Order: sequence, then structure tokens, then C-alpha cells
Amino acid sequence: MKIKTLSLLVAMAASATAHANTTEPTEGVYLGVFGDYYDADWQNHRDMAGLDVEDSTGWGAEIGYRFDKFWSGRIEYADMDFDLGGISNGSLDAERYGIDGLYHFDGGPFYGLVGLKKMNLDAISDNTFANLGAGVRHHFTEHLFLNAEAAVYQGLEAGFTDVGGKISINYSFGSAGKSEAVAPAPAPVVAQAPQDSDKDGVVDSEDKCANTPMTDAVDASGCTLYETKEDKVSLLVRFPHDDATFSQQYVDDINAVAKFLKEHKNADVLIEGHASAVGDADYNQQLSERRAKNVAEKLVDMGIDSMRITTVGYGEERLKNPANTLKAHAENRRVEAHVSSKEKVKVKR
Repeated sequence: MKIKTLSLLVAMAASATAHANTTEPTEGVYLGVFGDYYDADWQNHRDMAGLDVEDSTGWGAEIGYRFDKFWSGRIEYADMDFDLGGISNGSLDAERYGIDGLYHFDGGPFYGLVGLKKMNLDAISDNTFANLGAGVRHHFTEHLFLNAEAAVYQGLEAGFTDVGGKISINYSFGSAGKSEAVAPAPAPVVAQAPQDSDKDGVVDSEDKCANTPMTDAVDASGCTLYETKEDKVSLLVRFPHDDATFSQQYVDDINAVAKFLKEHKNADVLIEGHASAVGDADYNQQLSERRAKNVAEKLVDMGIDSMRITTVGYGEERLKNPANTLKAHAENRRVEAHVSSKEKVKVKR
């Protein structure tokens, strides 16, 4: 419950930043009133066994002082109304008062806070809490502003850990300070800078390529720089013994080659068929050619022009593994392809 409550309070603070304005007084007194929510979970309270003290809503007032751009302090008073559970239902009045120190990050709308609070529960007990939190400030005008903040409270006398939040409306009586009026110095005479019409860093008098796109890097003459980019894809398809039909498991790999060829119109592919050294060499030569052609036909079915495909069979001439084992023979029954493409592309600025 405490986590959900704290998350809600933080979200409220974050939403207030959408129109946050950092123009504000950097010193002076401010006064405010606030709505307060406090999520407690005090079960079997020490002074009344079986009594549970739950959450509270209330209101309060505060007075603060902004010392400078980064630091401020305040004193607060809150009138609280706790819900009760356990052996008793209903509500219980309470008061909270204490002090906070605030640090305004970079002098902007976000701030962190640390403080010390005294909590008096009517007819039950009291407890001292240390609190740590964060908030955001939104100015409607130079002097009128809203604070939204959340804090964690840690009991020092009883070990309760609570969360709370508040939204306050404040009015500042301070000011950002005034500076003495100083007569403006006469504008210095500046020599006319050389023109660079296309903003590429090369002046017009030396620019041989006018109106170069802003996204392009340029050379000393103001012309677009190019680099050669290489892209490549490889294919390996294995086959059963004495068979030129490949398994469906390789369709995605073949499709990757087809996709590469469609994206790189200047690239062609050489499909190399191979066989193991088992059996007749002439027969293995023909088998390797059929394997290469079957893969090529699959590429054509996937939309690749047959003029961009070359097949070759090497039979058992290029064994991947020369050993006379079942594993080696399985490695040698294969089709391989390696496709690469080199393109000139612009160098980005």
C-alpha cells in the first residue's frame, strides 16, 4: 500500500513539471497552505494493544524562507485525521509540526528535502519522525507557486516507516534582486565574417560544391565525403547421404540470402555444391552440381533473377574434413555461398 501511495504522489509531482517555470524569487519569506495525505500502518500500537492506526488526510500551513538560489527552509503545522482499525473503528485527531530543509537542484523546480517532525496523537501517544523526500515547484506568477512533494517518514521513538505527500499553494514576498543600471557599452566594430551560405564550414570563396546538404560531412573543398561500405551474408546447407534434397530447416537461411540480394541489386551469388569422398568420383561430381542447382532454384522461387545466380559443383575436390568417418562425410555433403556487396555511402556530419 505504501509503495502504491508513494508512486501516486511521485506521479503527481512529475505531472506538474510539464509547465514548470524556473523564474522565481531567490530570497525572502513565503507563506503557504497545503492538503496533506499520510499513509501509516501502526498495528498493535504500543500504548493500546490491538489498536491499529491507519492513513490520514488533513490540511496545514507553513512558513518558509528562501536563503539563496539553492537553499530554503520552512516550519510547518498539519492538522491530521487518522482512521482507526483493530479493536476500535472511527477516527483520531492528531497534530504534526516540525522543520524542513530544502535543496533546489540547479536552482530549478526540482528539490530534495530533509526534516524532523513531531506527531501528537490525541489521547494515545506521540512520536518523533525523521523525513526524507523530493518535490517539484511550479510558478503561476513570479510570486504565486504550487509545491507537490512526497516523503518517507521514519519513527525515532517507535520504529514505524510511513509515507506521505502534500500539495501546497504558496505566496512569496521575496525578490530575485535588482542590479544597478549600467549604460550599455558601444558596440565594437566587427569585421565582416566570410560567407558560408550552405553552413558546411567551408567559406563560399573556397567552396566548390554549393548547397551541400546539412547532414553530409564535407572535404576541404566543401564537397560531400563518401566511404565504401561492405555488407555480406553466408550460406551453409547440409545434405543427407546420396541425396540432393535439402531439409526444410534451411529455408530460412536461403531466404536470408534472397533478402540480401533484393537489398543489394549490384550483388550476384555463386552457389558451390560439394560431396563426400564416399563412392564414385564422377557420380559425386554430378551429385554436387544437383545440390547447387536445387538451392539456386529455391532462390529463383523466392524472387531472385536466375541471371544473378551461378552454380558450380566441386564433387569431392574440396573436402571440408578429409577424415574417413561418418562425421567427416556429413560435414562434406554441403552447399556453400558467400555474397558481399560494396557501396559508396555518404559520410554523415
